[in-house]
Amino acid sequence: MSFASFFSAGSAFFTIFPEKKTFKPELIIVYYYHDNFSKPGISLMNNTPKSLRLQLALCGRINAGKSTLFNLITDQDASITSPQRGTTTDVVEKTMELRPLGPAVLLDTAGFDDLSALGSRRQEKTLRAIDRADAVLLVTAPGCWAETEEKIVKLAKERKTPVIPVVNIRDAHPDAAFLDLLKEKTGIAPAEVVAKDRSCRSEFLNTLTALLAEILPESRLELPFLHDLIPANSIVLLMTPIDSQAPKGRLIMPEVMAIRDILDGNAVAVTAKESAFPDIFSKLAETPALVVCDSQVVHKMIATVPPSIPQTTFSILMSRLKGDIEIFSAGCAAIESLKPGDNVLIAEACTHHAADNDIGKVLIPELLQKKCGGKLNFSFSAGADYPADLDRYALIIHCGGCMLNRKAMLNRLNSAVNAGVPVCNYGMCIAACKGVIGKVLSPFPEALKRYRLELDKQ
Repeated sequence: MSFASFFSAGSAFFTIFPEKKTFKPELIIVYYYHDNFSKPGISLMNNTPKSLRLQLALCGRINAGKSTLFNLITDQDASITSPQRGTTTDVVEKTMELRPLGPAVLLDTAGFDDLSALGSRRQEKTLRAIDRADAVLLVTAPGCWAETEEKIVKLAKERKTPVIPVVNIRDAHPDAAFLDLLKEKTGIAPAEVVAKDRSCRSEFLNTLTALLAEILPESRLELPFLHDLIPANSIVLLMTPIDSQAPKGRLIMPEVMAIRDILDGNAVAVTAKESAFPDIFSKLAETPALVVCDSQVVHKMIATVPPSIPQTTFSILMSRLKGDIEIFSAGCAAIESLKPGDNVLIAEACTHHAADNDIGKVLIPELLQKKCGGKLNFSFSAGADYPADLDRYALIIHCGGCMLNRKAMLNRLNSAVNAGVPVCNYGMCIAACKGVIGKVLSPFPEALKRYRLELDKQ
């Protein structure tokens, strides 16, 4: 069966393999949208990555009842509790379905007033939890408001993260004056709960989800991945290399997200390896509405696809979904002014076993040094580690952020902006070094405009 005959057939769903004598393993699959195969709400909670879940950090002083509340919300003994001070020494995570908001991650943190030998390191872990939290649940007892609570509110406000005060009732109920104080400090009416009483769970969850529905921050906006760039019933062609850096037996998250978002946009996804890409492109009976590729093969896409067809990379799509594409594109212009000897930070959100041709540790450093004509001083960070002394860098190159939620990525971007350091995205960096940044930013006119404005300032 040829591709031309497939696209004129109009059938509901196909998995296409050529005849055995001409079988080409480069071709993976063709997806066609049909109402019967797209049913919102069927996505299983357990299949939702943490980076796409609502994240809530439970913070407060030692023995405020954070872990007890954590166990109440999850309805499990997920976190150890005891009368002993400082029982929780590290961040405890638990995923759950928080109806009607959807999949969530709860983060139980150590007491923020821990003055022990390891107290400062525990506070650092709590700060990282606040960095990624869409909202902070500030747990306190009736009448307890002092420096610790003030500091947590200050840190959350610096990150534009809403704080929901939760009064854990043990003996006496809080008086009206204290409740008014909490609302004044946080801007949100406090929730009251007897955290050790599991019979309170349903009532508290109803109160909590109602508050969250009202105050969820901008970082929780449902942003499209790519379906806003394509018309219904159109074709989107994806180039996905299956090489030494590809995860075994599966596609990487941005590729899977692209396929799903194309289906949600009532369109067709055609996915192929880079070796088969030119041949498959030539066999399409209809011009694709969009072509997307892995950043490392962007030159192959540009060489094959006519300039009249919108083209971009998975990494650039992630820069819009997880962060601020205009900040990234503005930072990309700084590549043109890099000089030998400059310090460059390459930040990855995940931890992996780097291949010999790793994109962050090998490919991007080689491209940047070739571009600037000399040796650069590179630093590398991975996972939750992210340096505080950003002002010593001339440029930050950040990965697509598959393993970060949007709030964590926005906080990283804000840290760079506040330090006066341009920050660029992996995909934009590679495209800029290969001279095709204008083409892959063309689907995003405002981002391209910002890039050119920053370029003109140099």
